[in-house]
Amino acid sequence: MASSKTSARGEAKTTVSPGAVRDAALTLFAERGYHGTALSQIADALGIRTPSLYNHMKAKQDLLRDIIVETSEQVWAEHEQAVHGVGDVVERLRRTARVYALRHATHRREALIVNRDVASLDEPVRSDVLELRRRHAHAIRDLIEEGVTAGRFTEEEPTLAAFGILEMCVSIARWFREDGPQSAEAVAETYSRYALRIAGLN
Repeated sequence: MASSKTSARGEAKTTVSPGAVRDAALTLFAERGYHGTALSQIADALGIRTPSLYNHMKAKQDLLRDIIVETSEQVWAEHEQAVHGVGDVVERLRRTARVYALRHATHRREALIVNRDVASLDEPVRSDVLELRRRHAHAIRDLIEEGVTAGRFTEEEPTLAAFGILEMCVSIARWFREDGPQSAEAVAETYSRYALRIAGLN
């Protein structure tokens, strides 16, 4: 967070933490987009001069990279944790859909940025992130295919069903509000049941 210190000449000097810079970037990137946000706007939000930002980064691209890479890695880790040690394929799909939906309700800024501004990443980071996204989509597809083989699901297009589940959850970040009629947990639970319907639960 930002704080004020007094210099030797008695002037007020604002200092910020790396976390505060990231938080300001998150808010502005989510609201205006990466290309629609200038470093001067991030500095203004923190009450500092633009050159002071370079104490925490080399370029604006660094902020975008850190946000998207960290978020994408967390999404994959949450998927792996959700399905780890669970034998029933229906429960695995339900759990991974629930955790993905919950992330989009509780990390809305990150979700908006990841799904809108990934094309703004420099290479090779962009390709790495897209590969991780494909891995996640394939993992969902594989669960549906496994369920079909086991006679638990009936969906004839597992790839389309997987994209449908993922996109359904992604949309939560665009409309969910913390002060809305349902909690993030309730929405995630409901969407996990929707995911099973999309897969054609028997």
